[in-house]
Order: sequence, then C-alpha cells, then structure tokens
Amino acid sequence: MILEKLKSIYAEFSNTDQLISYKQLASGHINDTFLIETTTNNFYILQQINRGVFKDIPGLINNKVLVSRHLRKKLGYLNPNELKRRVLSFVETIEGNNYCLDIDGNYWNLMIYINDSVTFETVNSANVAYEGGKLIGDFLNLTSDFDASQLIEVIPKFHDMSFRFTQFEEALKVASDVRLKKAQKYIELVWCLKDEMHIIQKLKESGKIKLRVTHNDTKISNILFDKNNKGLCVIDTDTIMPGIVHYDFGDAIRTICNTATEDEKDLEKVAFNIEYYKAYVKGFLEQLKSELTPSAIKYLPLGAKTMIFIMALRFLTDYLNHDIYYKTAYPEHNLDRSKNQFKLIESLADQFKEMEIISTQIK
Repeated sequence: MILEKLKSIYAEFSNTDQLISYKQLASGHINDTFLIETTTNNFYILQQINRGVFKDIPGLINNKVLVSRHLRKKLGYLNPNELKRRVLSFVETIEGNNYCLDIDGNYWNLMIYINDSVTFETVNSANVAYEGGKLIGDFLNLTSDFDASQLIEVIPKFHDMSFRFTQFEEALKVASDVRLKKAQKYIELVWCLKDEMHIIQKLKESGKIKLRVTHNDTKISNILFDKNNKGLCVIDTDTIMPGIVHYDFGDAIRTICNTATEDEKDLEKVAFNIEYYKAYVKGFLEQLKSELTPSAIKYLPLGAKTMIFIMALRFLTDYLNHDIYYKTAYPEHNLDRSKNQFKLIESLADQFKEMEIISTQIK
C-alpha cells in the first residue's frame, strides 16, 4: 500500500528513473521522510511535510529552494558532481513546481540523495565537532549576504522565549495531575531560569544582535559528513527563516556537546563535553568570525545554554500537553527528553566560565 502511494507521488516529479523500493527514515521528530531507490540505482529523498506543524508549506519549500539556489551560486566554482554533494538539490514536478499534493492534501518535495555520506546522532571525536562547526559557520557565512526579507517565517516565534513560556503556562492548565506530579522538579527549574533565558531575546529585540538567514535546526544529525568525517552539507532545511546566529550556534552545541542522545533515559550518561565545545567553536569562528561583532561572540555561550533550555522547555510543554507536537515512542518520552536537556544545562553551567574564555580566545 505504501509502496504504491509513494510510486504515485514520485511519478509527479520530473524524472526518468522508476521507483523500485523505499526505506522510511525515522530520525526526524516532525516530517515523514523516505529514501527512494530507482531502477537506475539513483537515490532520492522523498519527504511529506507535516501540515499540522507548518502552516505555509509552499512558503517553506520556497525558502529551502531560494537558499539552495543562493548557495549553489556562491559555490559555483565547484564541479557539478561536487556541488550536488555540498548543497541540497530539489527536483521539480513535471508541471515545474517545487512540490506536489497527494489526494489527501499533503505536500511532498523531492531531493537528490547525497551518496557516500554519514550522519551522527552523537559526536564521537573532537574532529567531528570541529568539522561540524566549520560547516555551520560556512553555511551562515555563505548566506550572510542573502536578503532575509525574501523568506517567510516558517514557524512564527519559533525561538521566541516569551512565546514558549506562554505555551508552557497554558500547558500547566491542561496537564493531568499525574503528569504535573512527575514533572514537578523540572517545572520548578523552568521558573528558576526564566530571567536568564530571556537575555538573548532582549538583545535581539533591541537590535544589538543582527537578524539574518539562519537554519534554526542545526542539531548534529542535520550535518552530513563524508566517509573521512569531513563536513559535507547542511540538510533538513525546513526551518530556514530569519533569525540570529546564537540560535544556530546553540542548537548545534546542544547535540554536539551532549555525551548522549537527547532520548537517553540514563542521566548519568548525560554531560556537557567542553573539549567538543572548544573544537566546535574553533571551526565555527574560523568561518564566521569576521561577520560577528565582539559583543555577538561574547554571548555565544549563553546562546548555547538558551537553546538547550528552550528544547527542554518545549519537550516539557509537549509532555504536559499530552504529546501533541513531537512524535513519541512511549508515554514518558517527552519527559525523558526534557530531563535529558535539563541535565545537560546543569553540566554546562558548571563549565560556563571556561566556555566564555574559549569563545573569546579563538583567533
């Protein structure tokens, strides 16, 4: 049944290859994504965008395509094969659109699969952290001259801390007594950190931090590496929209410097790896330092803490809301994710002074 449906959707795109098999990729929380194998041994990524989460999917896909075209132009000195490995390539439909609709009104887009690439759920070496930093820094550097006003706000107030606190407060009103009791310790932690976690937002609102094109989901699994663990391509660009560097920096740090996956239930395994932080910052600033003010660099460590917190808050909010946003595998999944992030914040806080020194000493 699924195979026939995917064949029908795939046939809407401009291709001479025929679909022969598929594999569902389960790493994302939001969209349904499939690896497509064809008769000519070419592979594609066919993705259904979650219309419950994203309200303007044509605008979202246009964001992705516009930024991809910009990157391809900036990297036009590369040979065509290398360019396909460095930048996402979107396949148009037979009618010349960047997406198609199925009979249920779901939106699909198709991308060329980047062969001989690897991803990581957790980082296993300082070199991977460094390469990840270089790639995200390079992405932000290459898009620094892109007019962000061309992009829609894919998820309004995505990293807006005041908005996330409002959602949290609303979730407290509808949560069951059982879930409130299980989450009580972490609910108290949210209130304790509230003032500090609004600092970055206030700097953004005052104009002291520049608004620009950002990826907004820079977790390590959204960075492709080649077989030699060299940074290759930034993927999963659904959340590209105007934002600030500190959120992209912080979200990458959140996964790169966690010694465990964000789903790890054994909190003894969760810690903030300062050596990976140092390696990531080195790669990141090698590519982007000339674009940042000393003040912007100063607040990078707080950006990391803020992004870990905002994910802890979002997981906790969804748990209190009875799991209406993120995909979950079991009833306590979102609570475990939140506990994981709060443990990471605790470990980071113990090393925060060292983080500040590292960020300001990179040449």
